[in-house]
Amino acid sequence: MSAVDYQVDGKPYEGFFVRPAGKSNVPLVVIAHAWGGLGDNERQKAQLVADKLGYAAFAMDVYGKGKRGTSVEECQALMNPLVGDRTELQKRLAGGLAAAKAQDGLDGSKAAAIGYCFGGLSVLDMARAGHDVLGVCSFHGLFRPAENLPSPNIKAKVLIEHGWQDPMATPQDVLAIAKELDGSGADWQMHAHGQSMHAFTTLGANDANMGTVYNADADRRSFASLTDFLNEIF
Repeated sequence: MSAVDYQVDGKPYEGFFVRPAGKSNVPLVVIAHAWGGLGDNERQKAQLVADKLGYAAFAMDVYGKGKRGTSVEECQALMNPLVGDRTELQKRLAGGLAAAKAQDGLDGSKAAAIGYCFGGLSVLDMARAGHDVLGVCSFHGLFRPAENLPSPNIKAKVLIEHGWQDPMATPQDVLAIAKELDGSGADWQMHAHGQSMHAFTTLGANDANMGTVYNADADRRSFASLTDFLNEIF
């Protein structure tokens, strides 16, 4: 896995790229990070995509090189401005996707995006904004709609892996995103995992009061769903 420096609007960002050993002309999976910024979890997921699925993976950065949160307050300070300015978020995501597609050994016509937590919201925005991906998958993502795109026409296929007990995406939010996706004309599917909270794929998550708890069964099942989804779109 190698670090990749790139720029968006003249500002520095740092992603991480990995390609399966001995393979070239492979599909690309870009990974959008959670609220703390690009870290070990996203790098682990990138390595998993390369090792288990045989695709190249690029972990994107939307905060800026070296900008990471280590407390709830720091993470909120990094995430909230972008949740409130979706045009800026979508521009940074487009920059990350462009940097990913510039890497060697790819079939640039075959790209997908996956994201975790805030990254789940991010990849849904990539679909809403019409970024050049065949599909997106949101894991325990946030569902807040993009105010700058009130009536999106979504061409990418959409998969949502959702923890039913996620306090950050309530049953009411689930109904709202379903209505939005149906209205957008998207080819979409959602899997709700019972007894699962937010961050159910994040190893080490164990804060029931905050609603962030790892669930091995939901992690395994959602990855199997992702595998099938990527097989279909690639």
